[in-house]
Amino acid sequence: MTEGWHLDRHAGRAGWRRLLVLVLVVLTTAVGLALMWRIVAARGPDILKPIFLPCFAVLFAWIALSFWSGAIGFVLGVLRRHPVTLARHPPAAGPIPPLGERTAILIPVYNEDPAEVSGRVAAVYRSLLATGRLDSFDFFVLSDTTNAEIAGEEERTYAALRERLGAGARLFYRRRPINTGKKAGNIAEWVETRGPNYAHMIVLDADSLMQGVTLVKLAALMEANPQTGIIQTHIVPAGRETLFARALQFSSRMTGVVLSMGNSFWQTSEANYFGHNAILRVKAFAECCRLPVLSGRPPLGGEILSHDFVEAAFLRRGGWHCWLLPELRGSYEELPTNLLDYAVRDRRWMQGNLQHARLIAKPGLHRMSRLHLGMGILAYVASPLWLAMLMLSSAMVVDHQLTGDIYFGPTRTLFPLWPQYHWPEIHGLLGMTIVLLLGPKVLALTLRLWSTRGARRFGGRLAMTLSFLVETAFSTLLAPVMMLFHTTFLIRILAGNAVGWPPQARGDRGMDWRQALQRHVGHVLFGVAALAALGALVPDYVPWILPVVAGLLLSVPLAVLSSRRAMGLAARRLRLFVTPEERAQATLAIGH
Repeated sequence: MTEGWHLDRHAGRAGWRRLLVLVLVVLTTAVGLALMWRIVAARGPDILKPIFLPCFAVLFAWIALSFWSGAIGFVLGVLRRHPVTLARHPPAAGPIPPLGERTAILIPVYNEDPAEVSGRVAAVYRSLLATGRLDSFDFFVLSDTTNAEIAGEEERTYAALRERLGAGARLFYRRRPINTGKKAGNIAEWVETRGPNYAHMIVLDADSLMQGVTLVKLAALMEANPQTGIIQTHIVPAGRETLFARALQFSSRMTGVVLSMGNSFWQTSEANYFGHNAILRVKAFAECCRLPVLSGRPPLGGEILSHDFVEAAFLRRGGWHCWLLPELRGSYEELPTNLLDYAVRDRRWMQGNLQHARLIAKPGLHRMSRLHLGMGILAYVASPLWLAMLMLSSAMVVDHQLTGDIYFGPTRTLFPLWPQYHWPEIHGLLGMTIVLLLGPKVLALTLRLWSTRGARRFGGRLAMTLSFLVETAFSTLLAPVMMLFHTTFLIRILAGNAVGWPPQARGDRGMDWRQALQRHVGHVLFGVAALAALGALVPDYVPWILPVVAGLLLSVPLAVLSSRRAMGLAARRLRLFVTPEERAQATLAIGH
C-alpha cells in the first residue's frame, strides 16, 4: 500500500483547527450580538429582550459556523490543499492498489419502482466491472417492500437483471416480510446474517449512483486504514429535471464541495455519516451500532428514525475514525422534485433529529459527536427560532410605534432621555447578516469563476453568474415557506403527532394548483395578515419585512411552476442551472 493512502495517522491532530473555527465563530457572534444590543437597548419592551437576544445569539453563531466553514473551504480550494492532510495531493492519489478484502454493496429498498432501481444497480455494476476489480464486490438488494404487487415485480426484475448482467452469485435479492427497525433494521439484519463474510459494506440509497473507481478507492482506503470505521463521500444531487430540482442541484453542486472541504478540515477523524454513499467497516458496525429503542411512544420515543448520525457517534465512541473526503468524486443521489415532496422528507428527518435530544448526553460519546447531534437538532429548530425572531422584532417595532419615544422613565431625573437612532449599527448588522448568509455561495462562485475550465463546466461564466443570481432569488423566496413548514412540523411533533416511514416519492413529479393551494393557503394568509397589520401600524417597516412576506404571498405559483419539468427544460435551453453532470451526459461513464 502506497504512502499516500493512509488517513489514520492524521487522526487526533484537529485541536488547533477546531480552536481556530471556535475563535472565529465566537468573535463573529460577539460582534453581531454587540450591534444587536445597541439597536434594541433603547427600543421595545424590556420583557422581550431576554428572549430576543439569546435567540439571536444562537442563530448568528449558526450562520457564522457555516460561513467560516465555507471560507476555509474556499482558501483550501484556492491553495489546492487537501482538507485533512493539507497536502497538495489527496490521500487516494496515484494508482489504486490491489484489494485483498471483500466488500458488499447494499441497496435497501422500500416500495420503490423496481425498474428504476435495477437500472441504477446495473449502471453501478457495469462501472465497477470496467475497473477490473469486480471480483472484490458483491451486490445485495435488501427489500423491505410491503406492497405484494411491487414485491412480486422485484423478484422478477432482479432475477432478470442477474441473468442480463451475468452476475451469478454477485447479485443477491432478499425480502423481509416484516420491516422491523425500518432501514436501520434492514441493514442490521444483513450485518447479523451475512456481514461476517465481508470486511466492508458500502450503503447506497435506492436513488444513489456511484462510479466504480470511487467504490474501489473506498475499499482500498478502508484496507489501508484499519482504525477507520466510516468514510463518507461528498454526495452530489443529479439526474432530476424539474425547475425546483435543477435549481437545488446547481446550488448544491457549486457550493457543496466548498462547504464539505471546510467541514472536513475541522472535523477530521470525527466527521459525520449521512446514511448512504459511504463505506463502513462491518466488524466495527456490528460491535458498536446496535441502536436503542427509546422509551415512550413516537414521535420522540420508539425506533430512531435518523439513525445515521447515531451510528457515526457510536462508532467514534468505540474508537473508530470517521472521515469525510470531498475529493472522492463520482457519488450521486436524486433530490425531491417539488417543494411539497422536499418538505415531506424534512418532516421525517425533523422527527428523527429531535429524537437525538434524548441521546446527546449519552455516556462515552465524543464531544464532536455531541456537536453533530446538536447541529442536527438545530438544523430544524432554527426555522422556528427565525420566526420567533421576526415576530419579536416586529412586536418591538409596533410597540415603539404605539407608545412613541419615552423622554422620562420611572426614575425622576432633571434631563430627558433623548431618542437614540443607531443607523450605523443597523446597517452594519444587516450587512454582516447578508455576508454570513450568502458568503459561502459567493466564495464558491468566485472559485468557479477563477478557472476557465471550471466555469465552462457550469455553462460558462455568464451563464453561471446568471444562474447564481436567479437561484439566490429563488432560495430567498423559498426560505420563509420552509420556515413556516418547519415551525408547523415542530408544533405537531411536540404535540405527539408521529410520522412513519412512507415510501419516498421519486421521479419528476409535478404539483397541480389545487394541491398547492391546499398546502400553502395558510402561508398565504399568514403573509397577507402580516403585511396588512404592519402596513396599517408601521408602514415604514414594510420594506424591511417585504422579502420575507413576498415568498409567502407567492408560495402557490412558486410551488406549482417550479415543479414543472417543462420549466426545468426551458431553463436548460437558456443555460440556467447547468451542472457538469448534465454537460457530461453520462454520469458514470465520463466522471466528475
